[in-house]
Amino acid sequence: MIFKNSKVYDALKVIALKVLPALEFLVITIFKIWGLPYGAEIGATIAALDTALGIFLGISNKKYNELDVETDTSEDDTLLEERDDE
Repeated sequence: MIFKNSKVYDALKVIALKVLPALEFLVITIFKIWGLPYGAEIGATIAALDTALGIFLGISNKKYNELDVETDTSEDDTLLEERDDE
């Protein structure tokens, strides 16, 4: 699985690295403070989803970096030459 849209990849990365860990901490802490049931179970579920998302993102990143991408710089060179002429 490769996330070809960098905006989707970046959004999922923020969710995996910041949102889910913060949510896990919040759920476990609030549930413990208020004596609500299943806080640890819900926190562990969030952690498991976060781990799976991190693995998928890592696999996608590795596959993306292994792609052989051809770049045509001839157009870029022309633009640079035009700027130098001005």
